[in-house]
Amino acid sequence: MEKYIKKYFPAFCIFCGALSVRIVYNITVAKGYIPEYDAAFYNNIAIHLNTEHCYCLQDNISDTSRAPLWPFTIAAIYAVTGIHTIYPRLFLCFVGSGTCVITYFLARDIFNKRTGLIVGIIAALYPGLFIYDGWLYSESVYTFFTMGFAYSLFRLQRTPRIGWAISCALSVVCASLTRPNGISLLVLVIIWAGVMLRTRILSWYKATQIVLVITCLTCMLIAPWTIRNYEVDHRFTLIATGMGTVLAGAYNDAAATSHYYDYPGMWLPASQTRPPLTDRSDAGRGAYAYHWISTHIGQLPYLFYLHFINMWRPYTPEGGLPVKEFPTRLSSRILWPLMNITPVVIIFLAASGLVVTLRSKWKELLGTYLVIGLTIMLCIVLYGSARFRAPIEPLLVLLTGGAIWWLTANEPGTLRFMRRKERDANLTKAEPAEVSI
Repeated sequence: MEKYIKKYFPAFCIFCGALSVRIVYNITVAKGYIPEYDAAFYNNIAIHLNTEHCYCLQDNISDTSRAPLWPFTIAAIYAVTGIHTIYPRLFLCFVGSGTCVITYFLARDIFNKRTGLIVGIIAALYPGLFIYDGWLYSESVYTFFTMGFAYSLFRLQRTPRIGWAISCALSVVCASLTRPNGISLLVLVIIWAGVMLRTRILSWYKATQIVLVITCLTCMLIAPWTIRNYEVDHRFTLIATGMGTVLAGAYNDAAATSHYYDYPGMWLPASQTRPPLTDRSDAGRGAYAYHWISTHIGQLPYLFYLHFINMWRPYTPEGGLPVKEFPTRLSSRILWPLMNITPVVIIFLAASGLVVTLRSKWKELLGTYLVIGLTIMLCIVLYGSARFRAPIEPLLVLLTGGAIWWLTANEPGTLRFMRRKERDANLTKAEPAEVSI
């Protein structure tokens, strides 16, 4: 028992510290928070689930435009507590604290205990993580399951057991049911398995077994919701509709020039698109986007560039954040400069950590690279926003830990270790040769 207490006590402390920060954030900056935009959609569906037992945005009209996990979670909380947004936000405090703990475990297992503890403390205090635990968007939930996926892949490399494959599959399922593009994590499993075979870390049998378990379990658990969607819309919808809306808002004449969200390249609502939308259905919006893309091939590189740049801006310009709902509060005025400064520092250190650990830790960080790469690609293709960087914020903190490890540890692959080897080599050369008589 004493061994387990010693092993998990740092994780417990990180969880409690992260939870305290998030609760303080919710009762100061986010006090009196009112769900807006996507948060209002999730909240309305949850209310309809409890009052009408219908997955509906409007009264008695079944909806397929939103992934189900987060609205059902809010509804379950409301069923116990009543309709008060503070309770789902407190739930997000626990979810966000869990993300910090997973980040700590990854850093501890990849680098060392001291680095893991530093990374856990940074994750607990970093505004780029806790700001999403105070509004009813799905970012915190999706980030948690993305981290669960990354950690499960890492554990599968070290101990390729079916239990970790099931954990990985459940992470993919929950991420997909939180945000539809979560299903793309399955592609990373296949790429990861290919690298495992190439480097001979896993055998053909074991790699194939893991891929089949993850893929089959994911499909089995998502299938009931897909069947439900077909019964509602009479067409195949894996998780949710809405891709047409996303593409139409990202690909139109105004997207590259409009400053609707402070700067160009951001997604625009239907009322701001140019030329104006005529068919407001999701299929019509998809056709609109595909037509614009096919007739504006030359503008795509610049638009992709804007998407990429916008992804790395310090904070999301989209409305709905508590700090934007209540900008005059003292707590908001204290948090605002931190939201602008700390992401720049973390991104710089993460880039440094990526460079200095690439040779010595690339195998252990493979899952991290894959998730970051997928997130960047999706932001470029769809549209970039700091909000869509949220799933990889913990991984950026992890890579920040890589930079700290490289600078402070005395292990193979670190700066101190290389300097010690050079010093020893120079001392060896400087020793006078023995004279034979």
